[in-house]
Amino acid sequence: MTIFKDRVEAGQKLAQRIIQYLYPVSNIPTDKDRDKDKDKDIIIYALPRGGVVLGAEIAQTLGAELDLVIVRKIGHPYEPEYAIGVIAEDGDLILNPVEFKNLDKKWLEDAKKREQEEAKRRREKYLGKKPKIDAAGKIAIIVDDGVATGLSMELAVKEIKHKKPKEIIIAVPVIPKDTAIKLEKEVDKLITLSVEEDYAGAVSAYYKYFPQVEDEEVIEIMNRYR
Repeated sequence: MTIFKDRVEAGQKLAQRIIQYLYPVSNIPTDKDRDKDKDKDIIIYALPRGGVVLGAEIAQTLGAELDLVIVRKIGHPYEPEYAIGVIAEDGDLILNPVEFKNLDKKWLEDAKKREQEEAKRRREKYLGKKPKIDAAGKIAIIVDDGVATGLSMELAVKEIKHKKPKEIIIAVPVIPKDTAIKLEKEVDKLITLSVEEDYAGAVSAYYKYFPQVEDEEVIEIMNRYR
């Protein structure tokens, strides 16, 4: 079982693994490399809030741009902590098909609207009026501090596909094996430091230090990189 010191260390280790994939010969992405090979134009899309810490480390190492991909979980009406689906800023939606059949349609429409508006609100809170970065024809790397069911990541991939990037990469420190198999089919490459056959049940179990990332930290990081 792989244990990371904190999100910064996980991000730094992920960055090195990404470099090995993108630059297999030299393993060193220089400005000269990027000038000669515009196919290596890279955008890091971090999932707030925890993924932003890792995304910043990766963006700094690669000299890449940093943006956010924001998805919101829709909690069950009687058990809010149990996610029955996820929705993105643009309205893309993934629902648990079993739960969907039993939901009140009016309640679901209200919940979808509420969470979509919250996703938009968070973007404005974190980035102000800064425009989204155009990923068309570029390499898009979607980053989070770990994956469990993969529902949020699956939707993040779906939203990024709308931007028509040249290549989509998922980069996460740890992921359950069954989720990895599922997500690998949706992207060009899954880069991870640990594929867990016996998943510990929570991303936090794989970190020694795993505090909640506050909005202020996300804002500070995004101000620095945007």
